[in-house]
Amino acid sequence: MSLRLRLMLGAATLAILFMLALLPVMQTAFSRTFEHIIEQRLAADANTLISVAHLADGQLQMPERLPDEEFNLPDAKLLGYIHDHEGRLLWQSRSSEDESIDYRPRYEGGVTEFLKIRDAEGLEYFVYDVELHLPGDSQRAYSFITMQPSSEYQSLFAEFRRQLYLWLGGGLLVLWILLWLGLTWGFRSLKRLSRELDQIESGRLQSLSDRHPQELLRLTRSLNRLLESEQRQRQHYRNSLGDLAHSLKTPLAVLQGLGEVMRGQPHNREQAQVMRAQIERMSQQIDYQLQRASLGKSGLVRHRVELRPLLESLCSTLNKVYQDKRVQVRLDLPPGCRMPMERGALMELLGNLLENAYRLCLHEVRVSVQAGDEWLVCVEDDGPGVPPDQRSRIIQRGERLDARHPGQGIGLAVVKDILDSYGGELSLDDSALGGAAFHVRLRDD
Repeated sequence: MSLRLRLMLGAATLAILFMLALLPVMQTAFSRTFEHIIEQRLAADANTLISVAHLADGQLQMPERLPDEEFNLPDAKLLGYIHDHEGRLLWQSRSSEDESIDYRPRYEGGVTEFLKIRDAEGLEYFVYDVELHLPGDSQRAYSFITMQPSSEYQSLFAEFRRQLYLWLGGGLLVLWILLWLGLTWGFRSLKRLSRELDQIESGRLQSLSDRHPQELLRLTRSLNRLLESEQRQRQHYRNSLGDLAHSLKTPLAVLQGLGEVMRGQPHNREQAQVMRAQIERMSQQIDYQLQRASLGKSGLVRHRVELRPLLESLCSTLNKVYQDKRVQVRLDLPPGCRMPMERGALMELLGNLLENAYRLCLHEVRVSVQAGDEWLVCVEDDGPGVPPDQRSRIIQRGERLDARHPGQGIGLAVVKDILDSYGGELSLDDSALGGAAFHVRLRDD
């Protein structure tokens, strides 16, 4: 999972949790605000009742029609009641005549209450109850009550909740888009760094640039120092190996010349043959160790070499060496395939396998390549092949130089060591041409 996707999922999870926590808070705030509005409305309606109520001969009198028409309509939702201090119902609005609500004021003296009750059918009502004395009667308190069913409030609350879900969902979607755009913009510098690393791996760039954010400069400079150090070490290593080869080859050449002189003397001929064999063995060991050390995989740089020109060049050279055989070579390659290996290592690997195939074939050699996440290179010939019981020994023999069979020594040893440094594998099988088939497997990572 990419870093941007992880940050996106983390931020989205936090945003969802925040909105889930915010949702009940907003619903509670809306409910309280709406109930406060209803309380104020019922209080205003109660004031309407109080303003028109009066006493005549000690009896409460109310007009036939009230200023608020909702009290006068039988089917209206606004209900009005007036009780005396003993709990007797003195008056009720026309809108409440068909209602059966059992509500009794508490008469605690000058109390104003706002509460919820339920009728016999379970319907909920908001109740505003104010107790006061009317002018002309300071002994008796009256309870003015206004009611309204909460069904209208519940429908409004349900609509508010639906709109809240829609707005929060839309806000969350917009937030995700903004987060994605912000992370995309923020990761542009990392993408630029990744592109430069790809160019370094492919050999098109030698070092990272300084066009990066301040937080990445230390990383890029450390990588540049690592690249420079690796290049210097590899170059120094190759120069040292070249000097070593030159210093060893010269005395070996002198000894070889001395052995040729000794061969001309009959009494020294046997010693000269032993000396020559040991000199050739030492020379092969030097060649093997030099090639093994210099053809390993580099640390940061990934090389890619186009196969067809390299194979055609190797086959052209081998055709001149084995021109008497008139070898027919067939190359089955995907167009434009580029193998992930340094050119020198790939040339040494394929050169040894092709030289082995040319030397042992009768007339035909075939090279086939399958490219993908895993590369498969097969070099086949129509020669005598290798017996099944000898194949593992021949492959393993490349690790030992003291018991090589002619033609199966340093070449396969170098091939196997190169593949080991690249994490590849070498195997041997029968070929459809009749001879041996060497299979090279290499992951493209």
